[in-house]
Amino acid sequence: MSNLIVQKFGGSSVANPQRIKVAARRIAKYKKKGYQIVVVVSAIGDQTDELIGLMEQISKNPPSREMDMLMATGEQVSVALLAAAIHEAGLEVISFTGAQVGIITDKSHTKARILDINADRIHEELKKGKIVIVAGFQGVTLDQDITTLGRGGSDMTAVALAKALKAKVCEIYTDVDGVYTADPRIVKDARKLDGLSYEEMLELASLGAQVMQARSMEVAKKFNVPIHVRSSFTNKQGTIISKEVKAMEDVLVSGVTANKNEAKVTICGVPDKPGIAAKIFSELAKEEINIDMIIQNISRTGATDLSFTVMGTDLKRTLVVSEKISKGVGGEGVTYDKDIAKVSVVGIGMRSHVGVAAKMFTALASRGINIGMISTSEIKISCVIKKKRADEAVKLIHKAFGLGKGGRK
Repeated sequence: MSNLIVQKFGGSSVANPQRIKVAARRIAKYKKKGYQIVVVVSAIGDQTDELIGLMEQISKNPPSREMDMLMATGEQVSVALLAAAIHEAGLEVISFTGAQVGIITDKSHTKARILDINADRIHEELKKGKIVIVAGFQGVTLDQDITTLGRGGSDMTAVALAKALKAKVCEIYTDVDGVYTADPRIVKDARKLDGLSYEEMLELASLGAQVMQARSMEVAKKFNVPIHVRSSFTNKQGTIISKEVKAMEDVLVSGVTANKNEAKVTICGVPDKPGIAAKIFSELAKEEINIDMIIQNISRTGATDLSFTVMGTDLKRTLVVSEKISKGVGGEGVTYDKDIAKVSVVGIGMRSHVGVAAKMFTALASRGINIGMISTSEIKISCVIKKKRADEAVKLIHKAFGLGKGGRK
């Protein structure tokens, strides 16, 4: 079995010189145990947000290529500082940008997808006994343009490298000691889960849990990359994410999430005839706007209202496109609501158990929380509610399913 480990340190884990030194000591311990180490690092603390804020003072609508040029610098700072800290510990180390290690992406600036990784340079340095540090969140196109991989993209870098290098495990170091049944900042008795399936983690990530990037979980699932989410501040076992095992199906629900970065858009009075929905969502897809829930009202007058949800950050672009679509199909205009949140329950046990929706809806009804939209999959149920009641809803649902105590570990 491979003795190569990929370790990813998030922004909070390298937020200041002291934390960088702590990360360096942890990496050094693994190296001294005989492991080959490839480290992926995010930008320091909130540096990416600071860079975005800097650009906003210059331009309200900057070219996406230039945004990537700017944002990729954050990780370049981190890799150099961490490499220096490891060098201080007396170990051989070398840092690289994404481009230098051949992380090739498509041309979708600010949310690029990895097409290929040429790991030759990493292997060369590992053979020399060096620790290799790679800047997360970034790559390069075949035209040599720098790209970034979207929010949380360092997770994607780490998982993709773990797959390319056939790593034993991909360790994700963060400021929490694993994945919890709910956000412990909201639910005081939330429990850390010892294990989760790829599917559950993918759903939790896409529904608002801020532990792993959803796209990185898609890759981990596809290529069966073992993931260990753990704290960068303790040596405790974290949460292992792997293929589902039979025992997982015995648990009804694994976690509850709330995503407050959602908005609902309604295109009013569109003609109720074949092809209209296809036209509307084709236009939105052209703009690379991801649609989540969709509801079409029953037509009584030959026209209908079509509502859907998008990420709050995509609302402005969505409204521009939707107004254009509405005029094009003879609609009656567009309305929106950004004071919404999506609360969700996730668990592969739903495949073999009934009554999950009833229990969730009953919990919300007990406090008069109204449900605006509902969507389901094999292993999740999501409801749109008022944003101001999101935290209350998470607590109610968490309690209703007994996740705080006596639940799955």
